[in-house]
Amino acid sequence: MKTITTLFIIFAIGIVTAKAQTDTKIGSYLAYGTEIESIGIGVNAEFPILEKLTIAPSFTYFIPKEEGFVKINWFEFNANANYYILEQDNLSIYGIGGLNYSSIKVKFDGEDNPFFNDESASDGRIGLNLGGGINFNIGSKIEPFAELKYVIIDGGQLVIAAGVKYAL
Repeated sequence: MKTITTLFIIFAIGIVTAKAQTDTKIGSYLAYGTEIESIGIGVNAEFPILEKLTIAPSFTYFIPKEEGFVKINWFEFNANANYYILEQDNLSIYGIGGLNYSSIKVKFDGEDNPFFNDESASDGRIGLNLGGGINFNIGSKIEPFAELKYVIIDGGQLVIAAGVKYAL
């Protein structure tokens, strides 16, 4: 019982501290994935939990890539924690660590190739995210940002992203 009470107190202090330290943010971005070699569009959010720590979920949908008779669809969900290393008046630098779920679907178009029928295969992969980012404080509720992360999965993927976050 003492453990549950202690955890509840730590959680409550974290929420009070978080609300006093930073704002919840939502945003959108453009990204480029090196494994799929395609541009993606995404949405993200940032929820403060401690003074320098936020939970940052995101979703990225990469524009389908076609190579001959093969079409590749790829999207990813991320559950990251951002730790703010440096915070100054005009910029904030943070490290990224978290989990990634990538869904990949490959479709073979048999109409253009006599050796294959219309077939498809899909795969879901779970991996780790490691990287960093920077927020640019321009003096409004809109905040431009840029991120660079490496997704550790089969084949790996470097993702470069830039966009804006809006403080609620």
